[in-house]
Amino acid sequence: MPAGILYLVPASLGESGTDSVLPAEAMRIAGNLRYYIVEDAKSARAELKRMGVEQPIQNIDIRVLPREPKQADLDSLLSPLIAGHPAGLMSEAGAPAVADPGAVLVRAAHAMGIRVAPLVGPSSLLLSLMASGLNGQRFAFHGYLPVREPDRSRRIAELERESSREDRTQIFIETPYRNCAMFDALVATCRPGTLLCLATELTTERESIVTKPIQAWRTGPAPTLDKKPTVFLLLAG
Repeated sequence: MPAGILYLVPASLGESGTDSVLPAEAMRIAGNLRYYIVEDAKSARAELKRMGVEQPIQNIDIRVLPREPKQADLDSLLSPLIAGHPAGLMSEAGAPAVADPGAVLVRAAHAMGIRVAPLVGPSSLLLSLMASGLNGQRFAFHGYLPVREPDRSRRIAELERESSREDRTQIFIETPYRNCAMFDALVATCRPGTLLCLATELTTERESIVTKPIQAWRTGPAPTLDKKPTVFLLLAG
């Protein structure tokens, strides 16, 4: 029997609601799936409710992808697709498998000959890059930078030098409660003319996307970043 399809279902980034960020066709497909592989079952159920799925949520088979899955875990999670049933892969927020553990499941699906179908929806990284005004031709996502000093500032300096040398936008994120410490390290480490974009709480009513040179960030009022999902983008001249 041919393999089922693994649909990559984007989740909303905030309280804006799934219907405002997912096209109708993506909503239709996501609402009809009876099997989901997710990061967290509770938040996945809440997201499915926001989608307004017509079938009872309790009738949907929701399984959690381990943080560090073994091959046996992947085989078990993908076995319904091998049997011909479709499934949805859902992240906690935004696009699945991008800065997300779902990538290992997608890779395993390809290895098993399972068709992978991405659905259109929000990605905080691409939305931030689009709105930043920084280089969208050459860019790199670096995930999380080191937490402790001096490693964090040393890594920031490395990224700034690479950005200048390659004319490349550097993108990274931080745990929301450490955003202020990351901002302080950036303005203390980077050169005055380096551009820094802070993209905060995307797609919500509190969305803020601001790009300024480091010198302007130093002299202006400090942004309110504490506990707010934020993407950092940096481009050195």
